Amino acid sequence: MLLYRNLYILCSFLFLATGCTGRDAKEQASGHPESPQVFSLPAVPGVLATPQERAEYLVTRYWENFNFRDTALISRPEVTEQALADFLDLLPRVSPGTAHSSLIAMMDSASADSSMYAHFMGLAEKYLYNPNSPFHNEEYYIPVLRQIMASSRLGDIGKVRPAYQLEMALKNRPGEVASDFVYTRTNGSRGRLSRLSADYTLLFFNSPDCEECRRLKEYIAASELLSGLASRKRPRPRLVILAVYPDEDVALWKSASYPSCMLNVHDASQSVTARRLYDLRAIPTLYLLDADKRVLLKDAPVERVERYLRAALFESE
Repeated sequence: MLLYRNLYILCSFLFLATGCTGRDAKEQASGHPESPQVFSLPAVPGVLATPQERAEYLVTRYWENFNFRDTALISRPEVTEQALADFLDLLPRVSPGTAHSSLIAMMDSASADSSMYAHFMGLAEKYLYNPNSPFHNEEYYIPVLRQIMASSRLGDIGKVRPAYQLEMALKNRPGEVASDFVYTRTNGSRGRLSRLSADYTLLFFNSPDCEECRRLKEYIAASELLSGLASRKRPRPRLVILAVYPDEDVALWKSASYPSCMLNVHDASQSVTARRLYDLRAIPTLYLLDADKRVLLKDAPVERVERYLRAALFESE
């Protein structure tokens, strides 16, 4: 995938008039007819001198040569899915407004055919909403979901899932104050997220019987950066790692062990899940908050959390 992606972008910025097709020897041997199933990028005018101008031009016209009525392309991931991956790879190079309007325009074009529209809905969820995707970005998925909710292609039943996803995506967005909740410590005392005093708070939603959660606990405990920042030797810790068990099995929670760098708590009132305060479609889930409990990173891998904190600490020194 990386080879094709780099080829697409290189061709675009070198202003090739014919565009890149991503066609290789396998395609030639497959017997698929070339003319209706090759996707070419629009040619970028040579008068656009800066990378920003070229990227803006390409992104806004990216799908001009794609035949959304050709349903045979649904079964050609090396054409359709690769084209989408390359498109998503370009979006960080343009303004958020351009990215959002271009995503909406893509879905508008896909609605020319119901099967193609359903295919692009699935691809958008796979690439933008799946937390394991390298393109995971809910801020890009939100305009897609809004277009889906406004589309006449789906009835009320078909919009149930996108409506739920949109509701959850709009919660705890980066820059917003995180949803507050009361938690219970192992000794029975209670606390509140908003009253934690620290430069940063890492919400670690987990379950004791989750294998990935155990791996993440070990990773955090072994991380000199994370465990060091969470040291309780300082009057005000740089980082509080709040390990939140959101489910009901109190015995399971009390029997589990957590590293000393974590504050092990339970959502005894079940407000996180009952009120759907956080999108916990996968466990574990990490949220990084600043001193005012504003969301810095939502549903982020631990490696990204480390990179963010390391960069923030370097800038503050």
